[in-house]
Amino acid sequence: MVLITLLFLSIRIFGGDALEGSSQIVLLTATGVCTFIALVFYKVPWKRIEIAIVNNITGVATSLIILLIIGALSGTWMISGIIPTLIYYGVKIIHPDYFLVSTCIICSVISVMTGSSWTTIATIGIALLGVGQAQGFSPGWVAGAIVSGAYFGDKVSPLSETTILASSVTDTPLFVRIRYLLITTVPSMVIALIIFFIAGLFHASQPTEQIANFTVALENKFNISGWLMIVPVITGIMIAKKFPSIITLFLSTTLAGIMAIFFQPGILHEISGLENSHFQSIFKGFIMSFYGSTSVETGNELLNGLVETNGMSGMLNAIWLIICAMCFGGAMTGSAMLGTIASVFLQFMKKTVSMVTSTVASGLLLNLTTADQYISIILTGSMFRDVYLSKGYESRLLSRTVEDGVTVTSPLILWNTCGMTQATILGVSTFTYLPYCFFNLLSPLMSIIIAMFGYKIYKTDEKDQDIVIR
Repeated sequence: MVLITLLFLSIRIFGGDALEGSSQIVLLTATGVCTFIALVFYKVPWKRIEIAIVNNITGVATSLIILLIIGALSGTWMISGIIPTLIYYGVKIIHPDYFLVSTCIICSVISVMTGSSWTTIATIGIALLGVGQAQGFSPGWVAGAIVSGAYFGDKVSPLSETTILASSVTDTPLFVRIRYLLITTVPSMVIALIIFFIAGLFHASQPTEQIANFTVALENKFNISGWLMIVPVITGIMIAKKFPSIITLFLSTTLAGIMAIFFQPGILHEISGLENSHFQSIFKGFIMSFYGSTSVETGNELLNGLVETNGMSGMLNAIWLIICAMCFGGAMTGSAMLGTIASVFLQFMKKTVSMVTSTVASGLLLNLTTADQYISIILTGSMFRDVYLSKGYESRLLSRTVEDGVTVTSPLILWNTCGMTQATILGVSTFTYLPYCFFNLLSPLMSIIIAMFGYKIYKTDEKDQDIVIR
């Protein structure tokens, strides 16, 4: 109650600036309240809470490193001309009427191949956002299509960490689980695509002259070249070869920085701010593209905002928020409050629909309280595994429901690691894109609807272990 009340006040008063500090203070305040109650009223040892907080932060250490590298990647891919080149050709190729649906499909395919929604959004997602803005779409619509597609691919890809985690926690064979997951994900995605298609048809496109001015401004400022596509191709090969995410993103960032030296020396000189010494200005601009805020004057106001980058420094608010959220989640876990809250749902789990609904609700609640999808997947799967088993349900039902309730809702929560990350990468606030993430909004509902009709809900008969349709 403290968390929700203070967050409401924070967002209402600070608006979009809430992520620059007030939300973090709110999370730490809620952590303090939780700790006070645990220490004073329930005599929970401080060491237990401290260890839980440390374990939480340790668990997201890799994600924090990836966030920093993604910040550097978005800066170098922009300054090197890779993203401007993708935008340049994207504006020419993708018709505005089919842009939203195309964006969703493109992000789905790439996310399936990479197994990572974060990587998809940080690379092709940024480029597609630029294309959409050039064609006159609002950032919310475009970001919604990007996030919808990226998380669909993330859910069904055998390379996805969340897919593997949900399978492991619930003891479900990976490909059995993926096939079963399609029952809820495909209808949700089809509905989302229909909505994006209809929205595209009713969209008032930018005049051809404005789009032409946009592409001319890109061409005049950046060295648009097909050779720059070497970096995305090499990145795709590394992903296909299953290189570790950190290595893949680091090498891709480094290659983009090298490309900037050869293809965009003028831009490096401009962002350095140095008047003399060509070598020093190139070196300074090269380093700044990795870590700092950069802006380039293109002569087009929309394009100026689009090509601004923040590098690694732009991720610091996200990292700060994530650390504070992990403190809150650790205090809730160490004090055993999460287990108490989860037990409330168990009393409603009598029939299939109530079981699935309770699991989805619990996953969403954990996403809100622990602020991390990995922790939420582990806790939800662990809490309900024995309940599903005791009632004779196959583990794949729990595995599917966990992902429907946790993974897809994580980018919709502004203080969740996913919500903060996607908002920071795209430069679009969580509340702005949330109403347009149709796949993410529909998936939890679809899971409940499918359970309501009993479609493909199997139970194991205790006598002969035959699978019968419930």
